[in-house]
Formats: sequence, C-alpha cells, structure tokens
Amino acid sequence: MKALLTAITSLSLICAIHADEAISLFNGKDLTGWKAEYQKSDQGKDYWSVKDGAITVDTKGDKKHLYVWLVHEKEFADFDLSLKIKELRPAGGNSGIQIRSRYSPHPKGKGMWMNGPQIDIHTPTPYRIGLIYDETFETQHWIHPVKPSWKVNPEDTKHQVAWKKDGWNTLRIKAVGTKIQTWLNGNLVSDYDGEGVLNDEHHKKHHVGMKGHIALQLHARDDLALQFKDITIKEIK
Repeated sequence: MKALLTAITSLSLICAIHADEAISLFNGKDLTGWKAEYQKSDQGKDYWSVKDGAITVDTKGDKKHLYVWLVHEKEFADFDLSLKIKELRPAGGNSGIQIRSRYSPHPKGKGMWMNGPQIDIHTPTPYRIGLIYDETFETQHWIHPVKPSWKVNPEDTKHQVAWKKDGWNTLRIKAVGTKIQTWLNGNLVSDYDGEGVLNDEHHKKHHVGMKGHIALQLHARDDLALQFKDITIKEIK
C-alpha cells in the first residue's frame, strides 16, 4: 500500500509539473499551427512567412491591403505568454497581439472581423507598445488606458518606455480572469482589470474576452516589417 501511495504521489507531482510547463507555439521552421487570414480582396498575397527562424511579416512597401491576421489554431483562457519581437526594417506600420479573440463574420456583412482585446505594437510611437486596445466590434477603443477612440498620447501613459529599436524585445502578456498585465523588456506597462468589459454582453456575443485565439496583426493600409520568435505560453489552471 505504501509503495502504491508513493507511486500515485510521484505521478501527481509529475502531472502538476507538466501542467505548469510553458509550451512553444512556434517551431522555428514553418507556420505549422498558424493560419494567415486574408480578406477576399487580399487573397493571393503572401505577407506572412518564416525567415531566419522567426515568424516574419513584411509587406515590402505594399500598403494596398486590409487587416491581415496570423491566427494560432488553439484557444486559450488564462495564460502567461512570452515572445520576442524586433523590426526587420524601420517600416513604421502598426501591429499587435490579439488574445482571447475570434475571427468571425463582420456584424454588418463586410467580410470578416477580429473581435477581442489586442496588445498594441507600434514602433513609431513606442509608448503605445504594451497598451491594450479592444478590437471587439462594439467597443473599438483603448481600454488601458481608457480612451474613447484609437487616439492616445504619451501623457496618457505612466510607464517607462522600454522598446529597443535595435535587436530583440521581450513582450510578456499575462491574462487571468478579467485581469490582463503586460511587460516590455521586464517593465510593467499595463495592469488592467476588465471586469464589466471583457465579460460584457458584446464580448459574450462574440465568444471573446475571456477565451479565444492568439493572433498577430498586420494593420490595414500599413507598410510593416516585424519578426516574432520564442513564442511560449504557460496555461494557468
């Protein structure tokens, strides 16, 4: 009996350890597990690829496109996500990391739309990197800091700008319940509790805010050249 109890205890500890382990969302070789989502007018374009062991988005000067997303196939609820980002060239476009999101038909029948919160990445104005914008159709404004539209200024933020123009930057995103925290190169940027927002009727209608997909953004009508690697996630149970 003692031996059996010891074995069960050991097995439980092993399972607990594995449950807490971070897993990689990118194999460093190809886009297995990811899918690029293009609107009909952009079909046939190829902005997302793998270059030098990193997921790469490069429009090569082409701004004639709508939103293009690289969506991971798995859904996540509570998690701790980490990834590295750098500019491939100073293109100046906008990107972001969608979390707990879903790509679904536009509510007004205009193609598709990505609903859910986004962690912003905008290298021309690095004070925005790590702030939270909500792409959900009925919301579409900054939720941290709270602003009525897409406009945000340096004085609206209180964090230390930690973006490095040369080399890799580490972005960490932790989502537990209605709370989302972000860090850029170890510096806390956002500490947001979305109670009453992430779980409101609009987010529930689109099945986002509390659970959904992770996606990388190419903003509409932008020239963008970024790379992403070392994308790991630890699910929090």
